[in-house]
Amino acid sequence: MHTLAQLKSGELQGITRLQLSENLTEFPLEILSLADSLEILDLSNNQLTTLPEEIIQLTKLRIFFASNNPFTVFPDVLATLPHLEMIGFKANQIKSVPENAFPPKLRWLILTDNQIDVLPNTLGNCHLMQKLALAGNNLTDLPANLSQLHNLELLRISANQLIECPEQLLNLPKLAWFAFAGNPFCKSDLKVKSVPSIASSSYTLENVLGQGASGVISKAHWNKEQNNFPQEIAVKVFKGEVTSDGYPEDELQACLKVGNHPSLVQSLAQVNEDNYLALIMNLIPPHYKNLGLPPSLESCTRDTFPEGFSLSLGHINKMVAEMRNVFEHLHDNQVCHGDLYAHNTLFDEEANIIFGDFGAASMYHMLTQAQQQKIRSIEERALNYFIDDLMSVQAN
Repeated sequence: MHTLAQLKSGELQGITRLQLSENLTEFPLEILSLADSLEILDLSNNQLTTLPEEIIQLTKLRIFFASNNPFTVFPDVLATLPHLEMIGFKANQIKSVPENAFPPKLRWLILTDNQIDVLPNTLGNCHLMQKLALAGNNLTDLPANLSQLHNLELLRISANQLIECPEQLLNLPKLAWFAFAGNPFCKSDLKVKSVPSIASSSYTLENVLGQGASGVISKAHWNKEQNNFPQEIAVKVFKGEVTSDGYPEDELQACLKVGNHPSLVQSLAQVNEDNYLALIMNLIPPHYKNLGLPPSLESCTRDTFPEGFSLSLGHINKMVAEMRNVFEHLHDNQVCHGDLYAHNTLFDEEANIIFGDFGAASMYHMLTQAQQQKIRSIEERALNYFIDDLMSVQAN
């Protein structure tokens, strides 16, 4: 994190990445003094509502973040930046996106958790687009020409008001990670009761084990002895609001609909109280570790791995076989995981895997048979990318 004082003093000359968060209400024009070097600009967590025309001077800018600001209109001045590839306006108050708002090299756009009713048709002209996050808006339909986004690989349209299944998306040739729950077209009254409901007073949370977009997972202990559950448990407490992947309630229902599988985190019980939603799960043994790391700004949609990490071909083949089995189980239960990645997979020294994180999952039993088959084919692409990524770390 940098400071406005550092910027104004000239101390930051030559930097390629600038991050300012000081409740700014105006874009500091001193940023323009970094035009010769600045590639990444993060102005998240401020009070900005506009950007100046002078921003066109930042000719080397590739990435711009402005999450958690009160913008109400997407600033079309960004379209003038020739090398801008990634734009993030998560959790603003954007209602309007102008017709010619997008720069020519845009490949990653985040508009999650805004108030957008309509997207311009020009979005379909962003032919380099690989990653598009639109969850948590008020969209009732999508531009028909999104069918032109032939490079799109990851798409989030959950938690909108889409009335019909957007058929123009289902035939995209590279789409692999797709989240669409929480829309009228896939509304389900299904309340899965595959596990019992219990009171949150039954357990006490201990140390945090992990945290994601939709909630926090903690180790927990029972407050009195339980005969029907294992002694060691983990509890995921959902955050209760829309996330980058959709609504927590949809995640819970999809997770329960899938049921149990040896290579999935096992669900034991649920808590569904006012302002408190939680899932009780088996505690994963501590010798399991993450198989991959999330995509980077450079890799965009593809997993990354620690430097020097490798796997034997035998271990890769075993993991792939187990993941194929998980894939079949998911789709036999008409659930699209939406986030089939190595970074959502744990593994041990014997190459056993445990797959989890249903934040982007979508149930699709209510769709037509043709639509269901296309959803399955989309996620099969993600499975193939998973295999490719593991093969990229095969030991010599």
